Amino acid sequence: MSNLKIGVLVDSFKLGIKDGLAKAAEVGAKGVQMYAVKGEMAPENMTADKVKEIKDMVASNGLVISAICGDLGGGGFMRPEDNAWKVEKSKRIMDLSLELGCNIITTHIGIVPSEENERMEIMRAACSELAEYGDSVGAHFAIETGPEEAHTLKAFLESLSGKAVGVNFDPANLVMVHGVNAAESFKVLAPYVVHTHAKDGNLITKTNPECIYGDLRHELIAGVKYFEEVPLGEGGVNFDEYLAAVKACGWEGFLTIERECGENPVEDITKAVKFLENKLSVL
Repeated sequence: MSNLKIGVLVDSFKLGIKDGLAKAAEVGAKGVQMYAVKGEMAPENMTADKVKEIKDMVASNGLVISAICGDLGGGGFMRPEDNAWKVEKSKRIMDLSLELGCNIITTHIGIVPSEENERMEIMRAACSELAEYGDSVGAHFAIETGPEEAHTLKAFLESLSGKAVGVNFDPANLVMVHGVNAAESFKVLAPYVVHTHAKDGNLITKTNPECIYGDLRHELIAGVKYFEEVPLGEGGVNFDEYLAAVKACGWEGFLTIERECGENPVEDITKAVKFLENKLSVL
């Protein structure tokens, strides 16, 4: 029996925080990830009373917070004109996460170049500052996989000052964007992984894709490269091989289900929990 735990990205239910937490517990999740970027969960809107309210709701549902999502969009940290406010807000999200009892913040940082250039220097400066801040407060700033292949991301991580920057490993993003093997990619990044997403998808050629991956849209369209996210177990991620690799690397933590599209996320997430429970029962 595996020590891996199943989590759910609360926002994927599209039910709001209170109902989303209740639904996460109902479907059998043990942990939850939550966005803390805008609205009621934004750091600037979270009073001490609100923090206590959220913590109480999580605990009353028998859950823990696996990670906080601090994805600010807009190209991540690739645009120097935006990085001052984005770095500052990321620090405040890190502070909020710690107040909520969680030391992992996940985000997309943009597309890491495969070789040294000006964009690399811009991204490195921002991420190094966040790594150093994470070191000072005891938090992890976790970069989500997908825009670049595993070896490129690993080299970037090794070049940063500070040790607090890690990886939020999303196997589907690597399959959808690059068509690579998720298990082998995990082995490359395992020393840096602090959180994972459980998601599935396919790399396809399609004139009207329903689910385009955020800031990568325009760069991928230029290369006529599209992808789609699908329910867990229906895409290109070989979960038997992938979960075996996770176990072989000795990694223990949350497999947090994320469902970014689809007409019935509650049904898809419920099935995803059962899918993972079955896989983990024989791992």
